[in-house]
Amino acid sequence: MITRRSFLQGVAAGATALAASRNSHAAQDGRSPNIIFILGDDVGYGDLGCYGARQVKTPNLDRIAREGMRFTDAHSTSAVCSPSRYSLLTGQYAWRNPAGDHILSGVEPLSIAPGTPTVPSLLRASGYRTGLVGKWHLGLGTQGEPVDYNKEVRPGPADVGFDYAFFYPATNDRVPCVYVEDRRVVGLDPNDPIRVSYGDKVGDDATGAEHPELLKMKSDVSHSKTIVNGISRIGYMSGGKAARWVDEDMADTFTSKAVGFIEGNKERPFFLYFAPHDIHEPMAPHARFRGTSGCGVRGDVLHELDWSVGTILDTLDRLKLADDTLILFSSDNGGAIKDTYDDGTNALHARQPPNGLLRGEKGLLYEGGHRVPLLARWPGRIPAGSTSGQLLGLVDMMATFAAAAGCKLEGAAGPDSFNMLPALLGAEPKKPLRDHLVLHTGGRGPLGLRRGPWKLITKRRDNDSDPELYNLEDDLAESRNLAKQHPDELKLLRALLKQAQDREHTRVL
Repeated sequence: MITRRSFLQGVAAGATALAASRNSHAAQDGRSPNIIFILGDDVGYGDLGCYGARQVKTPNLDRIAREGMRFTDAHSTSAVCSPSRYSLLTGQYAWRNPAGDHILSGVEPLSIAPGTPTVPSLLRASGYRTGLVGKWHLGLGTQGEPVDYNKEVRPGPADVGFDYAFFYPATNDRVPCVYVEDRRVVGLDPNDPIRVSYGDKVGDDATGAEHPELLKMKSDVSHSKTIVNGISRIGYMSGGKAARWVDEDMADTFTSKAVGFIEGNKERPFFLYFAPHDIHEPMAPHARFRGTSGCGVRGDVLHELDWSVGTILDTLDRLKLADDTLILFSSDNGGAIKDTYDDGTNALHARQPPNGLLRGEKGLLYEGGHRVPLLARWPGRIPAGSTSGQLLGLVDMMATFAAAAGCKLEGAAGPDSFNMLPALLGAEPKKPLRDHLVLHTGGRGPLGLRRGPWKLITKRRDNDSDPELYNLEDDLAESRNLAKQHPDELKLLRALLKQAQDREHTRVL
């Protein structure tokens, strides 16, 4: 199994490992396209109007589909957030790297080793200005030396290719509940230092378990630690009072920072990784979105997310950058209706089925866990109103963006990433652009594999004694296990999965 050390042996450190060469996919005026990747959080396959949603309204996301392409067989690769984001930025299956294969806390070390080729480091080496706005959740600091949020936060996004970063460290239900800009916590009072713990309690801040009367939404036991803005979180935090976020303002804050990055880099090619907190729990939309969906706060935050996307689209129009920009939207995993938090509207959430008719939800190998919306627009290059059934994973974004920007992957960079640009440009090949895709739950959990219409689901990584086999062409809802009826197909998929695990890469290096 590949480790961070062995992964780096095949490439030179940093950007020098990535050779840039112009090719025919660059923008027609000779300038490489701007690239904006918007990664929603916990947005399901059925949550958008262009994927069949009937309750919530997503006119801006639907606009991308109308003016570009909608993918129907795109996957987050992992069914939970941190490993999905790891795969997206590195082009490597997260299950290969124990540091990045699981959901990370707010005190775990950086899961991407500095020097690892990443999407931003590749594009920066080719002249792009690279920016991160929103959720990070890939760790900070080094093993054995937890990051001190009162000092410079390092290593972090700046050490894996981002020129600019405005982010929150983990999830919006985990401490610390602060923003970091580049290497410093925003608005921190040095006389009120931050302390963070995922073990013993620190400081004397009230917790949800001790003082439920202080909460503006109920929470379960695991989310009942330190209260910030009337919402209890996972983990303990003290200090940093002036730096703490207000949940209802997060969408405005992140969207404003994303717009600022675009405005500040309009004269040169840029890559923006915009990772909103919506629609992850706790769901606390701004008052102007509250009650607009009829589906409780879950539908309301979908409206808020759609507004953020619309603001980005409007900015591109205002700056006359739309034609020079490849913009994509997807989600880090499938959707779920959860009762972790309850502000009184949870009963309404089911009016909007997150994953449509798909089986399962976030965290599972069934389609509802990882089949995600993927929309792409590049005026004049991507056919408007088009649809693609090409099998792909978010792990493929590295090779795809490289092709769009005229970069060449060298050595072991992006070992599991395949170039999907031909599909984006409407040139559907006779053969699939990737033969198969390995699917992952999270951590050391079981793996699955897709090849053509066939899908293998294992129950345990080390003991595949009761596999499931589905033909998604005939049974997208995964209701009929065909493992016993098709032993030859089962044997083939098992062999492909073992081969992927035994090798350090799946694309030809």
